[in-house]
Amino acid sequence: MTQQGAVLQGYNNELVKCIEDLCMQKEELNKQIQQAEEEKNKLQHEIQVLSEQLECVCENLAQKVASRNELDKILAETEAAYMKILDSSRTLLNVLKKEVGSLKHMPELKSN
Repeated sequence: MTQQGAVLQGYNNELVKCIEDLCMQKEELNKQIQQAEEEKNKLQHEIQVLSEQLECVCENLAQKVASRNELDKILAETEAAYMKILDSSRTLLNVLKKEVGSLKHMPELKSN
């Protein structure tokens, strides 16, 4: 019977060691889970911050593009108006040259 008690005690010691090993594995796994959760929370926070920054940049970009488009429109209208002024100036100059040329052919101007 003593031999059976010793065998039983050996089994019990082995069982306790296995349970202790499992508990240590569980503790290690809990630490890894906690670290992973902390990393996940950190990354989620960074994503939120970056998303907010991206939204601000996108809004700013949209405003700048709208301003540029408005400037393009104003510039195109101004250039078109300026070309009309140049065309009118050329026409006026041509008319004035003809009038001056006509005046030179008048007899009153030739005698002076």
